[in-house]
Amino acid sequence: MTLIPTPVRGRTVAADWVDEQLLAGPDGEPCLHFGAPVSRGTLRALVAERQRQLAAAGLGEQGTMALRMPPSAEFVAVLLAAWRAGARAVLLDHRLTAAEVDRAVNRLRPRVLVELADGRPRFRSLPASPPDPEAVAEPATSHHHALIQLSSGSTGPSKVIGRTAGDLLRELDCYARLPEFPARGERTVLLSSTVHVLGLVGGLLHALHAGVELVVPQRMTPAGILTAVADGAAPTTVIGVPFHAELLAAVAAPPQLPQLRRMVVAGELIRPGLPAAFRERYGVPLGTMYGMTETGVIATDLTGRHHPALHPVHGMELSLSAGELHITRAHSPYLGPTDPTRWSDGLLHTRDAALLDAGTGRVTVLGRRDSQISIGGLKVDLNEVEQTLTGLPGVVEAVVVFADGAIEAYAATADGASRAPSERDGATEQLRELLGRELAGYKLPRRLHLMPQLPRTATGKLLRDVAALRRQVDAAR
Repeated sequence: MTLIPTPVRGRTVAADWVDEQLLAGPDGEPCLHFGAPVSRGTLRALVAERQRQLAAAGLGEQGTMALRMPPSAEFVAVLLAAWRAGARAVLLDHRLTAAEVDRAVNRLRPRVLVELADGRPRFRSLPASPPDPEAVAEPATSHHHALIQLSSGSTGPSKVIGRTAGDLLRELDCYARLPEFPARGERTVLLSSTVHVLGLVGGLLHALHAGVELVVPQRMTPAGILTAVADGAAPTTVIGVPFHAELLAAVAAPPQLPQLRRMVVAGELIRPGLPAAFRERYGVPLGTMYGMTETGVIATDLTGRHHPALHPVHGMELSLSAGELHITRAHSPYLGPTDPTRWSDGLLHTRDAALLDAGTGRVTVLGRRDSQISIGGLKVDLNEVEQTLTGLPGVVEAVVVFADGAIEAYAATADGASRAPSERDGATEQLRELLGRELAGYKLPRRLHLMPQLPRTATGKLLRDVAALRRQVDAAR
């Protein structure tokens, strides 16, 4: 039975949830593989040692630790040690610059910052600072947050999101109820970042909770990923974002992988032909999931039979309002002032357009609701333009935005990286002609840029910031 912490006297009593739900199991059972196997007994000893070091650095119960480390056994140990101590963990991507880390620290005010130095964690006590009106504080409620994350930032400034231990365990219970998701004795090859919700909960925490061995490839190349799959005999699920599935689907002659059970992707809409291309290459389904940092996994289609429709996970209550998907959630997930356009009256506003099938309960996510624009009084859905563009021969990824009163499109093709800049003009005109056969003239991009590859956020999502996209175009010339 899943243990759900309960709020008592202004804080959440975790009742040893880390030991009982994440660390429990035989000492010799392999649980992590970051280039070398790590057993549960070794992980428990490492967590205990890191907890002592966090205490020595000044981290106490209900304190806040910021963690900035690449995926590793040390990352896992420090994270679990902070939770075991009853503290909050702020996860910062290890690829952030020093300036970005400083801004996050000033905004979130952790007591301890843990980073990697010479292959080992460095525990840095941070001085108490005078009150800062710009700093984000945890709301004064009984719902003490265990985890603080920053949203992906693919469409704008990151939001600060808090989740309780109870909510994390609720999400783990949702995963445990999915018959197609990795179970005890199986393996997960994780490609998604452990700093963000899919990699953290669906990958790392689920593996620890369910007795699944978690494997992180040493190299995130097609060869490195396929080697990680081939290195174990147990049934294996690969978890990543659509970009990773595109990489694997492009492998001309992959090895036989009888242990590969399926791949599961989330984070953004996938191009129409990708599920079929992946199944053709590997003979297994490409499953899809939909979720948000604010609430974790929302709906899945792990078998690939119903794509693009997804079935809500256990306990998830979905509704539509003016075409926007809403999720029942009693409390706001945001730290700091809550924007009523994101959460109000017990409803989380996803800002995604969707369809709900009353008969099956399945949801089809159509894309960002703010993708609806008007051109000369005619409505255009940028998601439709983007999906049509990615469906054209040779196009592997695309982003369509509206800027300065016009539609702009950015696309990358399978052979784009090998093309000289002078060759791209002709290929761009060919794409424009093909797109004109599929869409009405008023829907066509005024500017179409063909690039070797599109910029992405740290989580692997396509970047939709117009200025960043234009900079990338200039750099590719």
